[in-house]
Amino acid sequence: MGDVLTKAIAKGVRAYASVTTDTVNEAITRHKLSPLAAAALGRTMTGALLLAANLKNKEAVTLKIAGDGVLGKITADATPEGYVRGFLENPAANLPLKSDGKLAVGAGVGRGFLFLTRFTGLKEPVTGSAELISGEIAEDITNYLFVSEQTPSSVGLGVLVDTDGAAKAAGGFFLQTLPDIDDEILNIVEENIKKLPPVSTLISEGKSAEDILKLLLNGAPDFEMLTKTDVSFRCKCSRERIEEVLISTGEKELKSLIADGRAEVVCHFCGEKYEFNKDDLEMLLRVTEKAKKWKEEHGI
Repeated sequence: MGDVLTKAIAKGVRAYASVTTDTVNEAITRHKLSPLAAAALGRTMTGALLLAANLKNKEAVTLKIAGDGVLGKITADATPEGYVRGFLENPAANLPLKSDGKLAVGAGVGRGFLFLTRFTGLKEPVTGSAELISGEIAEDITNYLFVSEQTPSSVGLGVLVDTDGAAKAAGGFFLQTLPDIDDEILNIVEENIKKLPPVSTLISEGKSAEDILKLLLNGAPDFEMLTKTDVSFRCKCSRERIEEVLISTGEKELKSLIADGRAEVVCHFCGEKYEFNKDDLEMLLRVTEKAKKWKEEHGI
């Protein structure tokens, strides 16, 4: 059916749910992720998508999980159009399973901080942070929203990794209470969350994002299903952007690469490789030299 993010509202509450299985598998393939890394990056990417869902088009969020565990820093970018990309420092990192047979994501992340940057219509992006409380990512996002943004919320994230290393099921939900919610509705929603099986279990059983929202908001008055957005792994890198990066390194670095005869640049976010031969690099050097001459002529 493909990955999707679905929105819903009820009296005093709004909720989003997403299925991201294909998207996480794209990340697993691109970055050659271990099961532990797949679970951690998959949760982070799904969390970023859910946090971006209430933004306007052309806006974005960057979610960074900066822990001291074996996985290293984890980063995901997401947009309200349903595009997400992400990477982590140590994609091959792994740890023994926990006593309950689950992946040790919390230990793999370790202690540290969560950083959330929102790129909105403001001149400068806005970044908030909070200390990691478990490293399990969903709990850390929930804590961040309460501590840093004073917005009572509940976030659930899950990635079920199969024996072949692929994601069998991945997804998550985001539920936020509004200021006008009354105690009766709040109790209904809280009970629904307590009863909800793990998100990855629901998705592995064939439940859709819409099904998850129905379980979350069951019994809440004025329940209404809203929009659906297709979700996919998409990176903003391109050969043109990489050329700009190489030009920005300056004449000295370009001449060094020309002496080597080639250059290969790999995008951190998607693993895409860009090859530049000697002729390509000499062309970039000419562009750099022309730009330098122009600036000198205009006193810049």
